Amino acid sequence: MLPYALRGETSPVVTASLAVMLIALATIAGAWFFQLVIGLVPCPMCLEQRYAYYTLIPLSALVAASAGRGSPRGVLLLGLALLAIIALANAAFGVYHAGVEWKFWQGPTACTGATPTITNAADLLKRLDAEKVVPCDEVQFRFLGISLAGYNALISLLMAAIAGWGFAKTVRR
Repeated sequence: MLPYALRGETSPVVTASLAVMLIALATIAGAWFFQLVIGLVPCPMCLEQRYAYYTLIPLSALVAASAGRGSPRGVLLLGLALLAIIALANAAFGVYHAGVEWKFWQGPTACTGATPTITNAADLLKRLDAEKVVPCDEVQFRFLGISLAGYNALISLLMAAIAGWGFAKTVRR
């Protein structure tokens, strides 16, 4: 059987992986916009949530290119499954971070721990110069009551659903 591209059809693998890639690109561009243009400093957990996007973008491009070149169906299914798993894991991380922001549970002590005791003014000045950490449990921006961590969870769920759709459609063909 000929690959989808040679039959004049659009492969669900190509559609799903390119959609994931475009959503991931737009999301990371938005994160950089908030950071570099608006001036919101990301907390450590925000930066860690970006790792999924840095993985999803090239992986989804690779999956789309592989589908266009007629790679074996099993390889394409594996690629879509990886996209879905990475996106789902990032959605879970986004939910965790949003829960930390809403004080539903305690976050990592590295970015939500107690403020260290400062004994004198010299220590205070030294700490202010050395650390520019934004606490993970403080929301810097909300839109419609949802923080950026919450939007990350929703966007990641969307990407997982798209990858899952591509997987299901490919399995049925």
